[in-house]
Parts: sequence; structure tokens; C-alpha cells
Amino acid sequence: MATGTAACRSFAIAGTGAIRPPPPARRGTLGWLRANLFATPLDGAVTLALAAAIAWLAPKALAWAVLDAVWWAPDGRACRDAAGACWAVITEKHRLILFGTYPYAEQWRGALVVLLFVAMLAASAGPWLAARAKLWGWAATALAILVLMLGGVPGLEPVGTHLWGGLPLTIVIFIGTVAGGMPLAVLLALARQSELPILRALAVGVIEVVRGLPLLAVLFVASLIFPLFVPVELQIDKLLRAEIGMIIFFGAYAAEIVRGGLQAVAAGQREAAAALGLGYWPRTRLVVLPQALATVVPPLLGDVIRAFKNTTYVAILGLFDVLGATKVALDDPAWSRHAAEAYLFIFLLYLVFCLAFSRWGMAVERRLARRRRG
Repeated sequence: MATGTAACRSFAIAGTGAIRPPPPARRGTLGWLRANLFATPLDGAVTLALAAAIAWLAPKALAWAVLDAVWWAPDGRACRDAAGACWAVITEKHRLILFGTYPYAEQWRGALVVLLFVAMLAASAGPWLAARAKLWGWAATALAILVLMLGGVPGLEPVGTHLWGGLPLTIVIFIGTVAGGMPLAVLLALARQSELPILRALAVGVIEVVRGLPLLAVLFVASLIFPLFVPVELQIDKLLRAEIGMIIFFGAYAAEIVRGGLQAVAAGQREAAAALGLGYWPRTRLVVLPQALATVVPPLLGDVIRAFKNTTYVAILGLFDVLGATKVALDDPAWSRHAAEAYLFIFLLYLVFCLAFSRWGMAVERRLARRRRG
């Protein structure tokens, strides 16, 4: 009996209690390749097929994009017989693409707008600023961008919004969409959960109607149909009308995300806050909303990225954002045949910004996860 017990104890220690090293085949580079690329025969076949495709395409892409490309051709003639890409369309038309019809002598202001936006985005991604400081920083950045674009202050020539264009216009529309759409989304989400039937029905109506329409329809209503019912003396700027349409569209979609976060907050949190004597608005602002918004950071970030890409729709209203300005630049007969290079440049531009937003969101998620664990 004692021998059997000792044997069982030694089996438990050797078989289940002891920490065994991983199999040798999983170690090192060969182990990683086997585990991730050649785990099954099908995985191996797909890996080899993709490797063959990359080996065949990579030299051709390198030759077209770099080795045989034309980087400088003021009149476009050097691109006609070139075997590679004509990046000269970017070097020749970059001012029109990036700044649209903004006055040539004042385009330094547009460049400063882009730099301010990128700098504030980088500052917001790091942990060295508190949330309140970031909010004030974005408010100051938005105000500085408006002053730079509008001018009218000592040292800056006034520039009407009808002359705005390019990447600065894209940034202005994006900042206005998120800054106005997020508060609207929170209010709609709270109203949809309200105990007042009229308020709840109004919120449901706005959300469902707007979500049931494409963005183009919302922009047409805001920019073209709404002015028909407003007296001439109450007409507002075309850019502002488009901005209102973008805000409503973003707010309706983000409201459902925020509502999901509100529903994820445990009822005990609200009850505990009420037991401490907090009213509805202090309870919502201090207890409910911080937890709800922290829960829905990933889907909200997706909506923010989509809002940045949706700025391209304003081109149909005669507002020349960076994509609309590119179309205008390609109206030049000398460069119209090189649209692929111009649109590839715009694709890379949007990709860089969207990746920056994604990385910023991942940094926020990591900080929130550490805070919950701590």
C-alpha cells in the first residue's frame, strides 16, 4: 500500500507537477516557421504559393516604382516613354493636391495646420499627458487651425472657406466631425435609454433614420435641400452645412456604440453612485460614462477612422478635399494619363493617417487595460 502511494506521488510530481520544456522542434526560427507557416500540409502549400507570387511580383514592382520611375519632368514629356511610374505628377502637382485652391502665397498656413494636427495626434498617443490636458490641447489645436485657415487677424490675410482645399480641408472636416459627433452620440445614446417616452422616441427616430440613409443622401439634404426651406438671410456657409451633415451621420452611428457601452456597465455601479447621493448627471458623468466609453474604445476607433475616410464624400458638393484636389490636378492634359500614380499617392497618404489612428487606439487600449489590472 505504501509502495503504491509513493508510486502515485512520484507519477504526480513527474507527470503533472514538473514543468517540462517545449518540444525542441518548436524552438528557434525553424520552430516558428513550422508552427506558423507549415503547421499542416495546406498551410505549407499556401505559404509556398504566396512566397512564389511575392518572388515574381516584387522585382517587377520595384522596377516600376523605383528603378524605372521618373521623378522629375516639368512638362510630363519624360514620362511618355518611361517604363516605370511617373512620380513627377506628384512633384509637379503636389501644391494643388495637398492644398487645393488655397492662395499660393498663404499655403504655408496649410502646411502648419497639418503639422499641428500630426503633433497633437502624436502627443495624444503617449502617456505623458493627462486626459484633461489632451482635451484642452485638442481644443487649442482646433482653434489654432481655424485661425490659420480663416485668417483675418493681424498678420494673416483673410481666406474664405470657398478657397479651402486639400489636406488641411480634410483635417478641418475630420476634427469638426469627431468634436461635434461624439457629444451628439453620447446625448443620443443617453436619450435612447431615457425613461421619458418622447425623448426616447425622438432619439430612436434620429438614429434609425440617419443610419438608414447613405452618407451621400445626408450630405445632399444638409447642403442642397435644407437651404431651400431657409430664408436667404439665414443661409449658412456650404462648408458648415456639409460639416453638420457629417456630424449627424457620425453621431448616429457612434450613438449605438456608446449605447452598447452603457448597457455593459453593471447596474450595481449606478446603484452605488446613487447611494452616495449623486444625481443623474453627476452619476452619469463621473461613474457611468467613463466605464462605458472605456469598454467601447475599439469600435469607436473604427468609427473615427471611417470618419476620416468619409471626408472624401464632400468632393461631390464642390469642396476640394485632398481627393477632390487630386481630381482637379489630373484635369491637366499633360498629366491626366498618370492618374494611377496620383491616386496611389493618395492611398498611401490615407493609409499613413489611418495606421496612426490605429496605433493611437492600441496605445489607449493598453493604458486602459493596465489601469483595470492595477
